[in-house]
Amino acid sequence: MPDDQQLSHAEVAFLREHDAAWRLLRAGNAPLVIGFLGRVFVRDNVRTISAAELTSRLDDELWALNHEFGEGTYPRPAKAYLDEWAGPEAGWLRKFYPADGDEPHMDATPALEKAVAWVESLQVRTFVGTESRLNTIVELLRQMVFGAETNPEARLAELHRRRSEIDQQIAEIRQGHLPVLDDTALRDRYQQFARTARELLADFREVETNFRALDRQLREQIASWSGSKGDLLDTVLGSRASIAESDQGRSFQAFYDFLLSRQRQDELTDLLDRVHALPAVDDGDPRLRQIHYDWLEAGERTQATVRLLSEQLRRFLDDQVWLENRRVMDLLRGIEATAIRLRGVRTVPVTTELDHPAPGVALPMERPLYSPGAGRSLDCSVEARPHGDEIDPSVLFEQVHVDREGLARGVRRALRGRDQVALAELLEQRPIEHGLAEVVTYLSLDEDAFEVVLDPASEVQATWLDESGAVRTATLPRVTFARRLPTREGFPA
Repeated sequence: MPDDQQLSHAEVAFLREHDAAWRLLRAGNAPLVIGFLGRVFVRDNVRTISAAELTSRLDDELWALNHEFGEGTYPRPAKAYLDEWAGPEAGWLRKFYPADGDEPHMDATPALEKAVAWVESLQVRTFVGTESRLNTIVELLRQMVFGAETNPEARLAELHRRRSEIDQQIAEIRQGHLPVLDDTALRDRYQQFARTARELLADFREVETNFRALDRQLREQIASWSGSKGDLLDTVLGSRASIAESDQGRSFQAFYDFLLSRQRQDELTDLLDRVHALPAVDDGDPRLRQIHYDWLEAGERTQATVRLLSEQLRRFLDDQVWLENRRVMDLLRGIEATAIRLRGVRTVPVTTELDHPAPGVALPMERPLYSPGAGRSLDCSVEARPHGDEIDPSVLFEQVHVDREGLARGVRRALRGRDQVALAELLEQRPIEHGLAEVVTYLSLDEDAFEVVLDPASEVQATWLDESGAVRTATLPRVTFARRLPTREGFPA
């Protein structure tokens, strides 16, 4: 969900039931969790700690709290509390085994840091600065507007304006006018710096969690993959590349490159020392003197996590390939063992025949459509032809075309709900159009759904009009189309 999108009622209700940070705020032992884990992982900036050491610390904390608030305030042992906080129902700690050890370690989740930050924001502040945040907002807007400007004249005008301001400040200092920030402005800016520095340190844990979630999704995809190896590798490598190409990946890489610069580190060290030496911020947080080293350590840990996940993913892919290769080798060895076992056995030679060395491909769209033949005129005059003059009898069959399938379809339609139908009845519904050829086609129909029954004892007449309009009549036995009865196997008899 974008940061500027308003939450709906359904989204708030979903977060209330499923968000780990909200679940922590509703927990009965929330003061113990936020107070103890917040001090260890947030205030002291502990990234990983062994489960044994964390249990020892919590045991001391529980003894002190039970001594202060009465026995039975927290009756369970420390290990039971830690196991509950690291369980899937809570999700405030991440329990894992490091790559170089067999002792479980624990780390805080982003949900814990969010809950601790929200509780800390409830404390009453004696001083609330606004000027520094306004200056930060204006400077960010200026960077976005002129950083995206493509007009060279506009960029040059902005640079000249900034140079004029710097020249004016130089001239005022040379004249003895030296503007100095007062204590209020210094405390305002220091407060803004401290808040941003802590939030930035907390963001590293969330970035690391996002990388782990992406790695988990890739493992699930590999475990259930059913395609080829090439497609799988393209998907995995594309997902890995998307980390660096995403907005989060590019921003993190730019920040990490900034910290790796020796010049930047020296500059930050000098600035932090000089700021904490100011009288106006003499009550500042001493941990912020080394905050850039904490940033560097957290960034290095995030990078190490990505490297570790990449190595584990590579081993996981190697295991998948090894298992597949082993299965292929087992099949080959089985074939070889069978061939050796049957080498000395006399057997009847096994032969087979192929209809064709290559399969025949018949595409439906390549079949030509029906095209009626050209009409031919017959010369019926009796003339003497020379002996041996060949006559092509095919012209007798190209005069008309009878749709055999159409006639059969008409018979099947007439037999719906009936056992038999007479040819005379069919001719009343559909008169003859192609003369005697159509009558002969009716008699030659042979379908699985019906059969043609001839009754020589009875005669019927079929009548049609020829091309000249004359009435033609053919006398033929009584013809009946009867439905075939299904056999026991379910096929027509």
